[in-house]
Formats: sequence, structure tokens, C-alpha cells
Amino acid sequence: MNLLDSLKRYTTVVADTGDIDSIAEYQPEDATTNPSLLFQAAKQTRYEHLVNDALRHAIDLPGDRTARTEAFMDKLLVNFGTEILKIVPGRVSNEVDATLSFDVERSLAKARKLIGMYEKAGIGRERILIKLASTWEGIRAAEQLEREGIHCNLTLLFSFAQAVACAEAGVTLISPFVGRIYDWYRKERGADVPADEDPGVTSVTRIYNYYKKFGYQTQIMGASFRKVDQIVRLAGCDLLTISPDLLKQMEETEGQVTRRLNAESARASDEKKIHLDEKAFRWMHNEDAMAVEKLSEGIRKFAADTRKLEQYVRETHLPRILEKELAPCPA
Repeated sequence: MNLLDSLKRYTTVVADTGDIDSIAEYQPEDATTNPSLLFQAAKQTRYEHLVNDALRHAIDLPGDRTARTEAFMDKLLVNFGTEILKIVPGRVSNEVDATLSFDVERSLAKARKLIGMYEKAGIGRERILIKLASTWEGIRAAEQLEREGIHCNLTLLFSFAQAVACAEAGVTLISPFVGRIYDWYRKERGADVPADEDPGVTSVTRIYNYYKKFGYQTQIMGASFRKVDQIVRLAGCDLLTISPDLLKQMEETEGQVTRRLNAESARASDEKKIHLDEKAFRWMHNEDAMAVEKLSEGIRKFAADTRKLEQYVRETHLPRILEKELAPCPA
């Protein structure tokens, strides 16, 4: 047995990519995307039809350039998500524009619009996870969306405060960023972190124990891995989203994965239940320098990659589409 098949006995494996071919190759249960992954996928020739379809959709709509750009991005997300759902049996996560991370009402409007587009395409909302940044505002938006039957994946999660607030809000799933936590501490130390002290793994383990001990239904999906060792140390976590290169490494490595996380040991942990209102949340999160820095950085990066994608499409795909649409009919 290889490591990937062994891991699947304990944990739901999710493909962390917008590359549809990679998803088909590794046959995960779910898939997740973000602006950085979509930017890479959209530059590949084999997905040109998805980009062009989104462009035609935006061109045909009334409104100014800003409105059409927003319409293009929405349709592109749904196009990729729809294609991915033809392959995975479970769910796909769709990211809300990172610039809305501190705006509850606009996040709600965007999520409802995306769900409406999927439903128009014949895809039920139970197969979609709306990805929102784990800011206080993002968590509040997710809380409302969950009441409406729209399931949410709270991303860019780095602090225990974020995890507690998400559980109290009743969100469907959280994505703690193991690798980015590890990156921060490695940079601070100026040296590699020993595997048994990996702070990203420790963070997810603590969240898992807390959720299982107190009966929260929110699922935990470890994300942003840097190496296979981080993944196998979280075997038993509800879900793990893994990039194609690490999936390949695990598939090519013979061996058995030992389950590390389970509900029985979680119930025996010494975690104490806490409640966080807005003030307590902001203070507790602020006390974690790593989480403050990585959350802000993550929001900026996702927003920047969204703008890069928009610019790339305007400069490469849009001229060709317009040329074809405006060309005179042959005599």
C-alpha cells in the first residue's frame, strides 16, 4: 500500500488545485481552489474555453468595466467549479473576493450570487463550499449563510481564536494553514523546525482536540502543506487538502500511515471551553503575532492574485474574443 491510499483510510483527501487533470488523476473526494491556483490554471491552453466562456458572459452584460470584470470573475469561478464537480463525488470550495474580507453585507451578496449561478447550472448548494477569510466579519457572514443553507469554508485560519469563533458560528468547515504557520516560525528561528515540534501540525492538533472534545460539528481541513511529514502527522483529521506534487510523492511512496488524531484522545485532552465575543476574539487573535501577520498577508496575496488574473485575461484573451466577435461576416 502507498501512503496516499493508507491516508484515505482515516482522512478525506481533497485536491488543493484548480488543475482539472490533476484532480482526475488523484481522485480526491473534494477539491478546493483559490485565486492563486485559478490564476495558474487559467494560463493553461487546455482551460482556454472556460476563460473565453466567462469573457463572453461578461461582454454581453450591461454595465461599466468594473461590473463586467466582476461578472467575469464570478463566471470563471463557477465554470471551473462546475468542471471540477464532474470529477469529484463531493464538494468544491469557491473563494469570495479577498477584498470583501471585512465587509459582511457584500460577502453575503457575493455568496448568494455564486450559489444562484451554480443552481442555475443544475448544481445543488450542498456540493458548494463558499470560502471566506476567517476575519471577524467573514465569520459573521458565514454564520448567516449557514442559516440559509449555504455551506462555508473559512480559510486563512492561523489562530486558535479564529478556530473557536468559527465553531461557535456553526460553519461547515475550516482550513487551518499548516504550511504558512510553519513558514513563519522557520523564518523567525532562522532554521528548520524539528518535525515533532512543527507549529502548524500542533495548531491543527489542538483545534481537532477542542472541536471533538466539545462536540462541535465544524469539520477541520488541514491545508497549505510543505512536506509529506506534515500530512502523515495529521492522519485522522477530518479532511486534508493536498497539492498535486505532494499527492504524487505520497502515491509513489510505499508504506502505512498511522492514525494520529482520533476523537477518543481528543476527549481526554485538557482543553477548556471558551466563548469569544468580538472584543475577546480581536484581543486573543491580536496576541498571536504569527496569525495577525499571516492573515493580513494572505488577504493581500489573494487580492493581488485576483487582480493579476483579471489583468492577464484582459491582455491575452479579451483582444482575441473581441476580434472574433467584431469581425465582419464573410461575404
